[in-house]
Amino acid sequence: MTYIIGEIGQNHNGSVDLAKVIIDLASREIKDEVFGNVLKGMDAIKLTKRDLKQELSQSQMARIYDSPHSFGKTYGEHREKLELSEEEHFEVYQYAKAKGLDFVETICAVGCLSMLRLFTPDKLKVASRDLTNLPLLEALAETKIPIIVSTGMAGKKELDDAIKVITKHHFDLSILHCVSQYPTEPKNVNLNTIKYLLANYNDFMIGYSDHTIGISTPVAAVAMGAKIIEKHITLDRRMKGTDQAGSLGPDGVNRMVRDIRILDQSMGIEDIFIVPETAVAKEKLERSIATNKMMKSGMVITEADIHMLSPGDGFKWTEKEKILGKKIKNDIEENEVIYFDNLL
Repeated sequence: MTYIIGEIGQNHNGSVDLAKVIIDLASREIKDEVFGNVLKGMDAIKLTKRDLKQELSQSQMARIYDSPHSFGKTYGEHREKLELSEEEHFEVYQYAKAKGLDFVETICAVGCLSMLRLFTPDKLKVASRDLTNLPLLEALAETKIPIIVSTGMAGKKELDDAIKVITKHHFDLSILHCVSQYPTEPKNVNLNTIKYLLANYNDFMIGYSDHTIGISTPVAAVAMGAKIIEKHITLDRRMKGTDQAGSLGPDGVNRMVRDIRILDQSMGIEDIFIVPETAVAKEKLERSIATNKMMKSGMVITEADIHMLSPGDGFKWTEKEKILGKKIKNDIEENEVIYFDNLL
């Protein structure tokens, strides 16, 4: 089953209560209206922890941030408003676990690892921008907590360098194809990278972190073999915040999770066979050998006397030798299926 991560990121807008409501959205079961099945919701939610002292240069943190999505006059003030404390992350972690969700934490600085004194996330996430931050990767890997990396800004060398550092400590690593364009244009998605990762990094779990608009791309990624899907989620795409408009709202979450769960059920095995549930349709709709004219008792059946009609509970064309040259036992009307009981 696909492991679906709902990325809250900074969509909590600095509010623990808002984060909890988004967790409610992620954890809810989904009804398959066609067959009446109850489908599992998301598997995990993800938050991001930054150490603002290790975030940007002093001049960049002090620059004026004049944007409709700004939560402060400067970029530093903006970031500080959106930052939950370690204790607040712990509170959100406890709420997610109570809802049956895994908790994934994106760690953006070595200093953020002090949070582990409070709790242990189920997985650690390395953002695309930090894939080349090898000291951070080293510190994360030393914890032995499973790691997920995104490749949104990486080529093969950057990915291989990161893997080399992490696997010095453990091999519980997942790799997500990603494109760091927000939103990602279709021409840049290149889902075939998933095939490349599956072929060349098959020691690790392969998935996809999506920044496209809509749900078709992550669903397609699952069909191509992705075992993890990560997608930004929010309560309302119109809310203030840079990631809100590119996230999935409640209806989008419902549709994406529904379609992925149904696709999980639909993949099956590499074989061709008749499932038992098709028996009724097979009998009703397949064709059988039938008369193409009125056949009187005693007449000998020739190929000129027959064609194919539904239902499918009679002789198949491959069985025509069983009836050709045989005599009719009783009159058969035109366009009626010929059965064994009709033959002498």
